[in-house]
Amino acid sequence: MSVEASAPADGAATEQDIAIARAVNPQMVPGRRDFMQYRELGVTAASQGRIRAQVTSSSAGLSEPTGWHVHLCEGQLVYMLSGWVDLEFAGGRVERISVGDSMYIPGDTPHNEIATSDAFELLEVSIPADMGTEVCDAPG
Repeated sequence: MSVEASAPADGAATEQDIAIARAVNPQMVPGRRDFMQYRELGVTAASQGRIRAQVTSSSAGLSEPTGWHVHLCEGQLVYMLSGWVDLEFAGGRVERISVGDSMYIPGDTPHNEIATSDAFELLEVSIPADMGTEVCDAPG
């Protein structure tokens, strides 16, 4: 297992554990889209489900938009590690986030991923960890 939990040296019990996700042995998990890979960083277990942090990567660009959807959460933070992603929001607003850029999307915000670079990698953090996704109509 690539995620390590540790307790204080004195052995005292803590409400949360420190989690270390080692790059040499990544813990891959299923995700929302079959063509992407998802690396769990151990935050879900360490925070007892309050926060999720994953690295999402793809070696093939998006072939068609994902379709309008919302995430059932308080919010999600996306930080681009490589490549870029175009997202569409209400009112025809399109935003490209590229390497080094971040975006916070409040929960229940309709959006549509419309394009990506040929390959990309991003860090996604959501609160809570169990973030649902629901298809929705395009905003009027």
